[in-house]
Amino acid sequence: MTTRTALVTGGSSGIGLQIARMLASDGCRVAICARREPDLARAASSIGPGTVTLVADLLDAHAGAGVVDRALAALGRLDILVNNAGWSPSATIPQTDPETATRVFALNAVTPTVMIARAWPAFERQHASGGPGGVVVNISSIASVNPFPMLYAYAAAKAAVNNLAISVAAQGAAIGVRGFAVAPGAVETPLLRTLVDAASLPTDQTLRPEDVAAVVLACVRGERDRENGQTIFLPSP
Repeated sequence: MTTRTALVTGGSSGIGLQIARMLASDGCRVAICARREPDLARAASSIGPGTVTLVADLLDAHAGAGVVDRALAALGRLDILVNNAGWSPSATIPQTDPETATRVFALNAVTPTVMIARAWPAFERQHASGGPGGVVVNISSIASVNPFPMLYAYAAAKAAVNNLAISVAAQGAAIGVRGFAVAPGAVETPLLRTLVDAASLPTDQTLRPEDVAAVVLACVRGERDRENGQTIFLPSP
């Protein structure tokens, strides 16, 4: 039986790390991508032997395409692509300058779009050879349909990510590729705490990274196939 392989961006902490851990526990060989080698090394040691680490700054879409190439070279194939890496400042409409908008869209929308396109030929080859179908899961945000004022550009970028799932499902049907967007509310991560403190948003009103990772794993396993092409919303408690 072919061991399934997965590439998880933003895999050194938070949601991405929990996704990588769950995929590895489910029998996948995993590659994780992040900006800092020490963070990746620590994450890999907690995921398990054979974890591939890929250093890249995904603000650069060319770097994102290169990560797909490097993952394919290291893993030999690519069955699962999880576009999890994301970032946002706290910025309302009047606080959003050209540089901020460009950075937010680059990381949250442009690079995932490019990485899917780069992985597509591998999905096609694997389908042609009789291998298992591919899966793309994009981590979105409930802000994509409820754009909080401080997440003006981020919310719009994540709305684009939701649309990617529709395209992946539609164009992937012929080659066995499924696509999902998973859109949680507030998740207890370092990024969240750069935006809002615990006094304003207590931890008992946030999701755990494991809550999101469990839904991603269900998508990968085929347990959420009725929602192929859709955005799965996970409201905060």
